[in-house]
Amino acid sequence: MNTDPWASLSTIRVRLIAAMAAALLPVLMLGAVQTAVAFNREAELLRESLGSAAQRSAADARARMESADILLETLAPGSVGFACARRLAEVTARIPGYDNLIRFDRNGRVACASGTVPSDPARSARPWFEQLRATDDMIITRDPGVSYSDQPALVAAVPARTADGTFDGALAAVIALSSLQPDGAASALPEGAEVALVDNAGRYLSMTDAAAFAPPPDDWLDRTRSAGSYVWYARAGGGRRVHIAAPLVGESLYVMLSAQSPGLFSWARLNPLTGLVLPLMTFAVVLVTVYIAADRVVVRWLIYLQRIAALYARGRLTVRPARAEDMPAEIRDLAETLEDMADAIVGRDASLRDSLAQKDALLREIHHRVKNNLQVISSLLSMQQRALTDPGARAAMSDTRQRISALALVYRALYQGPDLKRVDLRPFLEELTAQLVAGDAAHGPAVRTELHADALVIDPDRLAPLALFAVEAITNAQKHAFAERGGLLSVNFQVQDGEGILEISDDGQPTDEALNASGVGRTLMTAFARQLRGRNEVLRNASGGMTVRLVFPIPASEHAAPHAGNQAAA
Repeated sequence: MNTDPWASLSTIRVRLIAAMAAALLPVLMLGAVQTAVAFNREAELLRESLGSAAQRSAADARARMESADILLETLAPGSVGFACARRLAEVTARIPGYDNLIRFDRNGRVACASGTVPSDPARSARPWFEQLRATDDMIITRDPGVSYSDQPALVAAVPARTADGTFDGALAAVIALSSLQPDGAASALPEGAEVALVDNAGRYLSMTDAAAFAPPPDDWLDRTRSAGSYVWYARAGGGRRVHIAAPLVGESLYVMLSAQSPGLFSWARLNPLTGLVLPLMTFAVVLVTVYIAADRVVVRWLIYLQRIAALYARGRLTVRPARAEDMPAEIRDLAETLEDMADAIVGRDASLRDSLAQKDALLREIHHRVKNNLQVISSLLSMQQRALTDPGARAAMSDTRQRISALALVYRALYQGPDLKRVDLRPFLEELTAQLVAGDAAHGPAVRTELHADALVIDPDRLAPLALFAVEAITNAQKHAFAERGGLLSVNFQVQDGEGILEISDDGQPTDEALNASGVGRTLMTAFARQLRGRNEVLRNASGGMTVRLVFPIPASEHAAPHAGNQAAA
């Protein structure tokens, strides 16, 4: 099982989706650019619409002030005498927007008025009154010194002069600011726009919705005076709004409009069929389609073939992809290739099995013939032994025959066993011990045997020196420990810490000279131990007899699963 966290990013689904995403990305980017352009165009149109509305609103207010200028200049010469108050009252009642019309004399005292006028002893010294003395133009002020109306208002005044041009007072009109404020529901204003009047200090004097306006920036007045209008964005009423200011009356009164300024995403919600939403929807639909198509057309069939290949890997080569008819042509070709591969493997396996069977039969036959030849040699040596009269020669001939018989037993174990390359050591030691003891039983006292061996499979190259070492040790015990009275022969083999330990013990009473003796048998045992890359030693055991020990390394592959050893006694 693949545990690589990056492996899932290299699947067919991911690669197809990535390729399709790369192909559609320019379309999506083009849609985003078109959306941004459309949004900016919409915002620009909103600013232009709001600016035009502000200019029109200011133009309406300026037209009203210009009409007030004409009216005052018309009324100024005749606004004296007994009928002055009545005449001004009639004009105030007839023309809306005027809270009061007042005629002042040259000293600032009230000559007549259409309504109540507050007292102002310092009126003649007020800046706006002083300006009237020096000019023939209309003067407009938001700060006349005293309040001339119960509501926010401004005072517009024109000078009155005699025939020779001497300043003879002024005619002033008190105009309510509400009459100058544009109507927020007017068709000239954008939908949802709010209107306010603000003075040159940035203070709001009146407004249609206080929540729709934010404090103007510090430089709004300079920008408005220099450009004629000024647009800025600020958050107000829980959203982002666009504000525009334009001069209304002179440099002291300004009109300000406020309208909702939608952001990009809110604008996209208001315009669902835009260049952004449609490409996004197309992008998502294409990616989902590619994912489903890749899964249904390619991936599921590859998973199916993967399961078939897994069955082939487990040796079930007779399985065939039965659903190949429903696959796409390319994947069907792959399924047919897998099927052909399985057929070829089955054929090769059959051929290999036949070849292996022939090889096994040939090797078994060779081992059998080698064993037979060794038995023939052993029989010839036995015949020669019987013809000899010298006891030493007969003993030497017997030792040689036993060694050859041990080698013949190795070859018999090879061709009779299930594996031509390995031999189970435990039954081999049992048979070898029994063969050696039985061969000497007719010529001497009885010998009992006791064998314990751990499970181990061993190759023939190491089995031969091990068998010959055992032959030398058992033969030595038969000659010296059991020659006169018999006894107990113990053969013990153990596997400990990656080493094999073979111990062959008797219960005789050897002398110290016998323990340290050096003969042909001892020399051969040392040679066989070196051939196994091990070591050997001879020592006295607990029963007083002799123990011959062989210790040699065992590869981990040869050590069988540990279990209880066999006990054999004869």
